[in-house]
Amino acid sequence: MPTYTVTVNGKSQTVDASEDTPMLWVLRDHLNMVGTKFGCGIAQCGACTIHLDGNAVRSCQLTIAQVSDKEITTIEGLSEDGSHPVQQAWKEVDVPQCGYCQAGQMMTASAFLNKNANPDETDIKNAMHGNICRCGSYNRIYKAVAIAADKMNS
Repeated sequence: MPTYTVTVNGKSQTVDASEDTPMLWVLRDHLNMVGTKFGCGIAQCGACTIHLDGNAVRSCQLTIAQVSDKEITTIEGLSEDGSHPVQQAWKEVDVPQCGYCQAGQMMTASAFLNKNANPDETDIKNAMHGNICRCGSYNRIYKAVAIAADKMNS
């Protein structure tokens, strides 16, 4: 089995895995980072969203062989103490119901806000469109993204 060195949340990690192993399973099974969730396995729901060089990507369809020389950030790496503006906004608005999709929602929101610091309501809805919440907490998600944008700008 090949050995890969990946950078996750700023830390270099060595993993023995097949080249086609999805990063979702590398994170969860090899590195014991279980904040990234399995949802659909076909990159449609967003529960497994991570950052790859600052861009929101679905880790269920991204293989370990595709991430060499790239920086991976997971929900655990957004901030260690919950101080990231997106995490603060999620708590302030009390977004989660079941909470299963929320790590992916927050990772999508934070990557989006790093690219668009002053989004309007349409921008937020378009950016978050690909993340599914079975509980239907979309209005709270959109509100939290707007609050996070304000926090990031102040």
